[in-house]
Amino acid sequence: MAMDVVRQLKDAGTWVTVLQRKNDDRAEIEKMGAFLSKGDALDVKSVQKAYDMVEEYDAVVSTVGGTPADPKADSEGNINLIELAAKKGEEQGRMPKFVLVTSIGTGDSQGAPPPQVYEALKPVLDEKVKAEDRLRAICEEKGMPFVIVRPGGLKTEKATGTGVLTEDTTICGAIHRADVASLVVKCVLKDKANGKTLSAVDAEQLFDQPAFETFEL
Repeated sequence: MAMDVVRQLKDAGTWVTVLQRKNDDRAEIEKMGAFLSKGDALDVKSVQKAYDMVEEYDAVVSTVGGTPADPKADSEGNINLIELAAKKGEEQGRMPKFVLVTSIGTGDSQGAPPPQVYEALKPVLDEKVKAEDRLRAICEEKGMPFVIVRPGGLKTEKATGTGVLTEDTTICGAIHRADVASLVVKCVLKDKANGKTLSAVDAEQLFDQPAFETFEL
């Protein structure tokens, strides 16, 4: 999903710096005129290096995540990014917006996924809660704008264009990574979602097809 976000931010005409552990996407990143900082979000020095590459940032997007076997990136990695974003904001004299991508099933959406899905993902979801809570706390303390986007089950296929956001914490379904990226970019570029925690699903791929209210950007 991260590269989908990068591509769409570049298409929107923004400058982008990418923090990645590997060099797999270096050629594409550099071809589109973005900057690559090789490093790991679990390593504070790597994160600081990425923030130091550019004098000012308007926004930070984190799609960092681990696995049920090793979920610490979901908390520790994201918290490093969050805390150093606030530090960067203090240095540049204005706070960047922080858009954190977690997952349906996190926090007050715990009851949305089927029980067997929640149990399988519980190690990751527990760590994502820590990151969400730290983000809200530091944003309240520092005045940093934020948005939390919680996608449903992710698919690696072409965008459908039917991805939607909702404040309804009971909704669950699937969504394509490219559609999540599109919604994330809207959250970056528009202020209407600031301070919101939103679930992201494909309106055509819902579980049980419930009626719900979408959050329009």
